[in-house]
Amino acid sequence: MEMVREMLSYPFLVRALVGGILVSLCASLLGVSLVLKRYSMIGDGLSHVSFGALSIAVAAGWSPLKVSIPVVVLAAFFLLRITEHGKIKSDAAIAMISAAALAIGIIVTSMTTGMTTDVSSYMFGSILAMSRTDVSLSVILSVVVLGLFLICYNKIFAVTFDENFARATGVNVSWYNVLIAILTAITIVLGMRMMGAMLISSLIIFPALTSMRLFKSFRGVVLSSGVLGVVCFCIGMVMSYRFSTPAGASVVVVNLAAFLLFTGAEWALKFRTGGKKPELSENTEAERQQQQDE
Repeated sequence: MEMVREMLSYPFLVRALVGGILVSLCASLLGVSLVLKRYSMIGDGLSHVSFGALSIAVAAGWSPLKVSIPVVVLAAFFLLRITEHGKIKSDAAIAMISAAALAIGIIVTSMTTGMTTDVSSYMFGSILAMSRTDVSLSVILSVVVLGLFLICYNKIFAVTFDENFARATGVNVSWYNVLIAILTAITIVLGMRMMGAMLISSLIIFPALTSMRLFKSFRGVVLSSGVLGVVCFCIGMVMSYRFSTPAGASVVVVNLAAFLLFTGAEWALKFRTGGKKPELSENTEAERQQQQDE
């Protein structure tokens, strides 16, 4: 507790904790739908797009946040459009845009400022990078994401598992896909300040995959993912402060440890029950009833 009190005595660490907790919560909740829809690598792709936009902004002397957010949102919308029409598979589209944006960012950086401290912090993350503006945006983002899951839970559930069924029940699937993509894009831009372009996708992927080891209902995975994302971030920050390790890397290592722990618990549970547990499915009775009520 003494170490935690010492951490909270530094204003930049308080900003990092508050902003990081909110971004981790948003990323873990959105990550459940993204992983189940096989868009788990969209975080990595959009982070590279954000790095390209940030490199151009730094080189031109513009505000990095004001440039990167609209660019990444447009990239997310573009990814959705080309995959919805079936012209390019989602993994190929993400890889194409990711590589192109990263290449542009590297070229712009090498021709202008070089690998300055600002660019390096966006690439690999910096605990000092979280500003008051970032925290304010994180608060707004978390309110929107939590509101989306609380108010539109049944629709998100339907869109995640079966878009054709969702359309048949009158759900505007395209609108929900665009909304999730936009919120993911903003989460990526804010999270990059601390995690870096190379590690930000872990906040999206790890909590969802870890929760799926033990929980087999959509609601259980969503709740577990949100809690895991926040807890792993807090433990990672404490480790970073205690051992003077990079914050982003410490958070990823804690998430990896949680994944291995949950995987071990899953194997132990299977061994005790003598059989396989059912895969995560939309066919749980409670959730089917929720859809019928909707």
